[in-house]
Amino acid sequence: MDQRKTGAFLKKLRNEKGLTQAELARQFNVTNRSVSRWETGSNLPDISILVEIADFYDVDVREIIDGEKKSENMDKELKDVADKMADYASSEKNRLLSFVQKAGIAGVILLLLSIIFQCITYEPDLRRAGGILVSFLALIIMGVITLYVTGVLQKIAGNKQTMKAVKIVTIVLLVIGAVRVLLFGLALGFVMLDVFLSEIEVQTDPASFNEYINGEDIDDMKPGWGSDEQFKVLPRTLEGLNVTEYQLTYYNPWDAQYVVYMTVEYDDADYEDEIGRLEDIGIDDYIGIYTVTGEPDGYDLVAMDSDEYSGFVYAMIPDDTDQGNRAITYVGIFFCNYSLDLDIHEYIPDEYLLPGFDASDDNPYEQEQTAKRNNG
Repeated sequence: MDQRKTGAFLKKLRNEKGLTQAELARQFNVTNRSVSRWETGSNLPDISILVEIADFYDVDVREIIDGEKKSENMDKELKDVADKMADYASSEKNRLLSFVQKAGIAGVILLLLSIIFQCITYEPDLRRAGGILVSFLALIIMGVITLYVTGVLQKIAGNKQTMKAVKIVTIVLLVIGAVRVLLFGLALGFVMLDVFLSEIEVQTDPASFNEYINGEDIDDMKPGWGSDEQFKVLPRTLEGLNVTEYQLTYYNPWDAQYVVYMTVEYDDADYEDEIGRLEDIGIDDYIGIYTVTGEPDGYDLVAMDSDEYSGFVYAMIPDDTDQGNRAITYVGIFFCNYSLDLDIHEYIPDEYLLPGFDASDDNPYEQEQTAKRNNG
């Protein structure tokens, strides 16, 4: 370190400022003699004052110690290095931004496809509706992010007319969405109220049969499936028949549900006619549906109308028909959405149930069908 060179540099800086030694001494609260010693190189400022001097003259401490300002070449080199570092950082930023932009566009496309597929395969279900709503909200969020990172959002924000149009469209969409949410809430409220007010109706008089099933005028019947096809296994009417056992349970919290069983004793001629009618209907493949494993113990199925979605309607005869038994037992268990809201064991004798039958909420068969839909 050359103290004389440092002193001469300090003097040069003071002169460039147009200050006297006395004025500089007052600036740093030192004596005139101290300033004189700094500039002759006989003494140097304390380190704390040195930093203040560097700030005052707008130079680097190292420049004071070296006794000269950095060369223009050095400044140029530093600037070049800084520019290159800025270019490198900008390049890295652009690569990252490009990846984010592509990921955002891909995310929007995938979410849009997800919503389309969910709508195509949609079945009435609150959980599915909630899934579609969540996907739609995610699509909006992803769309806004994508517009921002691609710079489109900033351009839209800079155009007053476009921004005004966006605001109008947004307000209209929000109003439409609010109306839909309100209507959905009201509909859900009415459904919940209906479920709350709905009662389980149990009928033991065969005269009620046509009020619930196979009525002459569907407008006079209880709300249900609205088609004879679902109950084709059952007799068209019970009038004039010897009904020895009958119970019909009807519950309609949202969709109609039936649990009905009856035993009818026929004379020889009518028995043969009815057996012929039932054999013409035939027996559907029912094993495995709702985990059913076979026929009820002690009975032979004569007709079976099974539905993978809604249950079973079947007719059966006792194994001892050779002993002159001319009785046919009919059973109908019909519901919706893969589960029955009733406890089946409370409304039908277990001996009439198909072995293994399980239509309770979230039953194994329902889980299997849900997994198939999700994977298919």
